[in-house]
Amino acid sequence: SNVELARINVRGVIQGVGFRPFIYQLATRHGLAGWVCNTSEDVKIEVQGERKNLDCFLKDLEGKAPPLAHIEGISVSYHPPADYKKFEIRHSIARAGKYQLVSPDIATCQLCLKEIFDEQDRRYRYPFTNCTNCGPRFTIIEDIPYDRPKTTMRSFQMCPQCQAEYDNPLDRRFHAQPNACPKCGPQLELLDAKGKRVDEKDIIAAAVRLLSKGKILAIKGLGGYLLACDATNQKTVELLRHRKRRPFKPLAIMVAGIEEARKHCQVSAEEERLLSSPESPIVLLWRKPESTVCQAVAPNLKYLGVMLPYTPLHHILMRETGLPLVMTSGNLSEEPIARDNDEAIRRLSDIADYLLAHNRDIYSRYDDSVTLVEMGKVQLTRRARGYAPYPIRLPFDAREILACGAEEKNTFCLTRDNYAFVSQHIGDLENLETMEHFEATLELYKRLFRIQPKIVAYDMHPEYLSTKFAMELAEKSKDIRLVPVQHHHAHIASCLADNGVESLVIGVSLDGTGYGTDGHIWGGEFLVADLKGFSRLGHLEYLPLPGGAAAIKKPYRIAIGYLLKLLGEDAFNSLTGHSEETPSKSRCHSESRFVGAKNLRAPSLSLRVTRGKQVTGKKRMMGRKQANDYGLDLLKKVDPIEIDLIKRQIQTGLNSPLTSSMGRLFDAVSALIGVRGEIDYDAQAAIELEMIAYEADAGDNAYPYSVAECDGVSIVQLKELLSAIVLDLQQGIPQAEIAAKFHNTVANMICRVCKVISAKTGIKQVALSGGVFQNRLLLRKAAPLLKSAGFSVLTHQQVPCNDGGISLGQAAIANRSNV
Repeated sequence: SNVELARINVRGVIQGVGFRPFIYQLATRHGLAGWVCNTSEDVKIEVQGERKNLDCFLKDLEGKAPPLAHIEGISVSYHPPADYKKFEIRHSIARAGKYQLVSPDIATCQLCLKEIFDEQDRRYRYPFTNCTNCGPRFTIIEDIPYDRPKTTMRSFQMCPQCQAEYDNPLDRRFHAQPNACPKCGPQLELLDAKGKRVDEKDIIAAAVRLLSKGKILAIKGLGGYLLACDATNQKTVELLRHRKRRPFKPLAIMVAGIEEARKHCQVSAEEERLLSSPESPIVLLWRKPESTVCQAVAPNLKYLGVMLPYTPLHHILMRETGLPLVMTSGNLSEEPIARDNDEAIRRLSDIADYLLAHNRDIYSRYDDSVTLVEMGKVQLTRRARGYAPYPIRLPFDAREILACGAEEKNTFCLTRDNYAFVSQHIGDLENLETMEHFEATLELYKRLFRIQPKIVAYDMHPEYLSTKFAMELAEKSKDIRLVPVQHHHAHIASCLADNGVESLVIGVSLDGTGYGTDGHIWGGEFLVADLKGFSRLGHLEYLPLPGGAAAIKKPYRIAIGYLLKLLGEDAFNSLTGHSEETPSKSRCHSESRFVGAKNLRAPSLSLRVTRGKQVTGKKRMMGRKQANDYGLDLLKKVDPIEIDLIKRQIQTGLNSPLTSSMGRLFDAVSALIGVRGEIDYDAQAAIELEMIAYEADAGDNAYPYSVAECDGVSIVQLKELLSAIVLDLQQGIPQAEIAAKFHNTVANMICRVCKVISAKTGIKQVALSGGVFQNRLLLRKAAPLLKSAGFSVLTHQQVPCNDGGISLGQAAIANRSNV
C-alpha cells in the first residue's frame, strides 16, 4: 500500500489558540489517522494516510492555521505506517528544560460577541465569555504546558455543558482553558469604596447607571483594574485627575466601535485595522474639533488615546452606557496597576466611588499597549497587552541572557535560541511596588521560557535600581557575569535588533537622559554603532542643568541655564527686564511667580513679549511698555533670587551637571517661548511644544546653528539658535511659528551631522531611536530629509523607541559581547 506516516513538529505560539482542534479537524477532513499532542516545547503530530492526503494536510497546516497561531517552524519526517485506526488528541507532555511560546491576551472575537448579545444564548451578557480564539491567556498562566490546572481558572469546575464543549474536538471551545458560563464561571460583584458589597440584581446595569451619573468606577479587567468615568463630563474627569494626582498627563478613552471613534477623531485605514486587531491597543488619533470628549481628558494635546472594547464586560458596558468612557490604569500616578480585589480596595478606594470586581484571579499585571501610526508604520510607545510575551526574532542564535532595562518605562529582556522575550511594560522602578512587580514578572518569564541566565546586562547609570538589581544578582551567585551597556548604544542596538540588522549604522539617539561614558548626561548622540560596540562621532554641546534632576521638572531653570551659558551674563542681564539694583520694585513677587503647571495653558494665558502692544496673561506685566523693553517674559516671571541662585550654581558647577541632551533642549525652548515652564509628567514641555508647532506652517524655515569639529567629533553649537529664538520673541513672532521653525532646525541638524559622519565613514544607513522620536512632527520632517540625502532609515517597529525598548538593545549587545 502507499500509506505513509508523517512525524511533524510545529513550533511557535500554538498553545491556547485552538491549534489542536484545528489539527484534529484537518486530519479528519483529509481522512488521516494518528494523534496530536502538546509538549513543553512544541506540538507533535503523527498522521498516516496516502501521500497525496498528507501533502494536502501539510499545505493546510501552514495556510489555514487559526487566527491567533503564529507558526515559527515546521519539521517533517516520513516513516513506515503504524497501527492507527482513528485520529485523537493526546494529553500534554511536560519535558524538563523545554518551553513553548505563550500567547498574549486577545480581544473578544466576533463569534463570542454574537453570543453575548444573543438573548437566546446561554452566555447572553456573560462578561467572561471566551473561546480558543480570544480571551485571557498570559495574565492567567502560572506555568506551562498551558492547561487549566496551571492557570487561575483551576478553582472553577466546569458544568456539564462547558465540559462537553471543552471535550469536543469540533467545538471552538475545545480545550479553551478559561472556558466558563454563568452557571459555573467567574462572577461580577459591585463594591462601594469601603469594599462592602452593593446588593444589585443586575450588576452591569447598576454600573451603567453609576457611570451615567458621573461616578468613577474601578473596573477589574484582564491585567488589572482600570479607572472609568464618563469622558464627556468635565467635572468628573477633573475629579478623577485630582484624586489620582495626575493633573495633566493624558487619559485614554474607550469607545464602542470604529463609527464612534470617527465621531471624535480622524481614523485612517491602518489606524482602523490597529484599533480592531486582536491586540486591540490604545491608538493615538488626531482629535476632531467637534468631539464631545471634554478637554480635561488630554489637556493641550491634539490627539486622543483611543481603544475599542477588548473584553465582553467592556462591550456590554460600552453598548449600554452609550458614552465614550475614560479608561485609565487603576493606580496612583507612578505606581503599578492594582491587580487583586483586596489590593484594589486598599489602593483605589480614595480614587473610585465604586469597584466593579470579579473572582477570576489575575496572575500577571498587564497594562494596555499604546501605539501610533506615523508615515504608514505602526509604532509602539508602550508594549504590553496583546503583544507581550510574544518574542522578537533575533538575527542570530542567542545565549541565555538577562537584560535589566532602564529605570523609567522599564522592561526586562530574556534571550535564548533566536528569541528575545521582552517583558510587558513594568513601569518606573523608583517605587517599591514596581520593583516587586519587576522581580515577580522576571521569575514568571524564567519559569515559562526555561531560562537560567548566567550573563546579566544592565545600564551604566550607577544609581538605577535595575543596575543595583544586576549587582545584587552577581553578589548572590558567583557564576553570573555582568555586561554594562551605555544607554544610547542600547537604544541603537534595540533599533537594530528590532529590524534584524547587524551591520554598522549611524545611530541617532535622542532622549532626555542617559549616563555617558565620560560621566556626563548624554541625550543628543550621533554614534557609529553595531551590536559589538560604538564610537561617539557627534553630539550636542554640553550645557549646564542647574539643579540637576530637579531641573527636569522645571524647564524654566533649563532655559535660564542655557541662556546664561550661551549668551553670557551681560546679554542675559539685559533680557531680565529688571535692573540689578532694585529687583523688588520692578516686579510683583508672589503672584507672578512661574505659573507653569498650575494653570491649563489656554491662548489667553500665553504670555508673549510684544513691543508697544498690550501683553495679555495672568497679569499685565507691570504696564511697562517702553519701546526699549526687550525683557523676556520668562525671565520677568522668575524671582530674581532664584535667577541669582541659578547663576551661582552654573558658576560653581555645584549641583549643575553637564548634559548634551536633545530632550532638555526641547524643554528649554518650550519654557523660553512660554509654552510650558514646569511639568507634571515626563516630556510634557516637549509634547506641548510639538502640539503648538502644528498650528503654524513654517515651510522650510529654520534657525541658524553651527557644527564644530573637535578631535573628529562633530559638536552642534547652539548659541546662534537660542539668540535667533530670543530675537523672534522680541519681535513678537507667534509662539507656533517659533516652535515649527525649531522642529525644522532639529530635523536639519540630524541630517547635517549624519552627512558629515557618512562622509568620514561611508555608512549610508541611519537608525533613529530614543524617546525624542515619539515626536511625530520631528520624525515626519527628519526621515524624508535623510532619505533624500541618500540614507536608508531604520525606525522601531516591535518595541518602543523610548526606554521601554532599552532591554532588547542591552540583550543584543550582551549576546554579541565576548563575555
